[in-house]
Amino acid sequence: MTTLKVPGATLHHEVRGTGPTLLLVCGGVYDAAGYAGLARALSDRYTVVTYDRRGNSRSPLDGPPGPQSLPEHADDAAALLDAVGGGPAHVFGNSSGAIIGLDLAARYPDRVRTLVAHEPPLFDLLPERDHFRSVIDEVEKTFAADGPEAANAVLGRGLDMGPAEEDDRAPGGGPAEAPDPETLEMFGRLEKNFAFFIGYEVPPFARYTPDYATLRGGPVRIVPAAGEASVGQPPFRAAYALGERLAAPTVPMPGDHGGFGQRVPEFAARLDALLRPQ
Repeated sequence: MTTLKVPGATLHHEVRGTGPTLLLVCGGVYDAAGYAGLARALSDRYTVVTYDRRGNSRSPLDGPPGPQSLPEHADDAAALLDAVGGGPAHVFGNSSGAIIGLDLAARYPDRVRTLVAHEPPLFDLLPERDHFRSVIDEVEKTFAADGPEAANAVLGRGLDMGPAEEDDRAPGGGPAEAPDPETLEMFGRLEKNFAFFIGYEVPPFARYTPDYATLRGGPVRIVPAAGEASVGQPPFRAAYALGERLAAPTVPMPGDHGGFGQRVPEFAARLDALLRPQ
C-alpha cells in the first residue's frame, strides 16, 4: 500500500502480483478493497493495481469536496499507470469506473492495451435518455436541498435497477465465503464515500459523453461487458448500446452489476480469458 500525489489529491493504491499490468478501476462508493478478491485471484498472472478514487476513502482531496471532473479521474489513472510502469496496461472498470476507463483509453491510448468496460452507465445511449437526464437533474437538486439519502432515493426510483443478485453459494454449490477482512474494513468507509458519490460524482459522470469516434478508430481494444444476471437493467442495456456504437461485441460476465465481488472465481476466469492474446 502506498500513495501517489497528483494535482489536487493524493491517491492510495495497492499493487499485487507479477505479470502484465492490470488496473482495476472501481465505481460507485467502492474503493480498492472492493476488488480485493478479484485482485488476489488474478495476482498469479498479472501485476494488479487497485486504488481509491480521488475524494474517496484513503485518497483525500487537497481542498473541500465539489463536483468531480471525469477527465481528471482518467488523468489519475494514467498517472498511476506511469508510476507503476509495465505498460501499456490492461484496464477493467465497473460502472462509473468503466466510464473513467473509456476516457483513459481515448486520451491516453499509449497507456492502455485492453479496456473491459463493465456496465458503464452511459444512459445517453438509451432510448429513454431524456428521462435519465431529468433524473440526474433532480438528484442534483435534491442533494443540495435535502442531502444524500434523499438524493439517492430519487436516483433509485429513476434507475429502477431492481434487487441485486443474491448469491449464497460458493463455487461447487457450498455456502458462500464470508467477506474477507479487507472488505469488512471497507464497509466502514462507505458511508463517507456515499455522500461524495451521490452529490459530486453522479451528476457530472452521468452527463459525460465519451469520444466514441476516437475510441472506435483508436488502437485500444475495447470490450464492453454486461452481467448475465443484469438483463434489462439500464447499465446492462448501456453496455450493449456501447458495443453497437463501437462495433465491438458485448461480452456476458458472471453475476450482475457487482458480479466481480459476488462471483470472484468465475469472474476472474472470464476476465483472464478476455485479456489473453487474441
